[in-house]
Amino acid sequence: MFKTLLFNPLYNILIIIINLIPGGDIGLAIIILTILIKLLILPIYIKSIRTQVKMKEIEPKLKEVKRKYEKDLPEQSKQIMELYKENKVNPFSSFLVLLIQLPIILALFYVFRDSLVVHQDIIYSFVSIPEKINPQFLGLIDISMNKNVVLAILTGLTQFIQVQLTMPKPKNKKISPQSKEQPTFGGDFARSMDIQVRYVMPFIISFIAWQLPAAISLYWITSNIFHLVSGLKIKKEQNNPLSFKEV
Repeated sequence: MFKTLLFNPLYNILIIIINLIPGGDIGLAIIILTILIKLLILPIYIKSIRTQVKMKEIEPKLKEVKRKYEKDLPEQSKQIMELYKENKVNPFSSFLVLLIQLPIILALFYVFRDSLVVHQDIIYSFVSIPEKINPQFLGLIDISMNKNVVLAILTGLTQFIQVQLTMPKPKNKKISPQSKEQPTFGGDFARSMDIQVRYVMPFIISFIAWQLPAAISLYWITSNIFHLVSGLKIKKEQNNPLSFKEV
């Protein structure tokens, strides 16, 4: 089922793109296919981001409901769902986006991993078998390499830039010595996670990318840049309420 519905179609689209590109540059084909897939799921991705924005907006009300009904959990759950309904927020939309993307991402991983191999048995009858697959991306980088340190570094770097420019920083709430309010575990955990995602994760991603085929790294870089551009556009819409329209 996975192969028939996802792997085979995506592989054939990649072959079609290779046939259309002069010189059969596999690197350019990977970038084009990645962008096409990202554009396909972009409306769902945008709706998820906008849901996160709304969740941030109603966060003070959510905290107030939890505080008010902290001893009555059934009523607390009821009031929270009413709050979501009132503000037209679906808290499960981010999970839905992840659920939709995971099979596609997995299929793309296998397609790009085997991108230099011509599987004639799964190429559709109306698709021409490419005469040549050129592994030299723009004549500079050999996509056939199992490890490429340049692409691995670029993968981590684009991830770092994407997070820095699109991910909102948690507010540092200063607590004065006279204040009775104490730091909470939730607040400390959120700050710790933010540091991990912003500064540690890019290094981990670079190391993982170095262990993977160069084609996967190129796909990862393209995805990061695409999410960076779309994330900045959404962020701009947030700052301009007149242009921020619900999908």
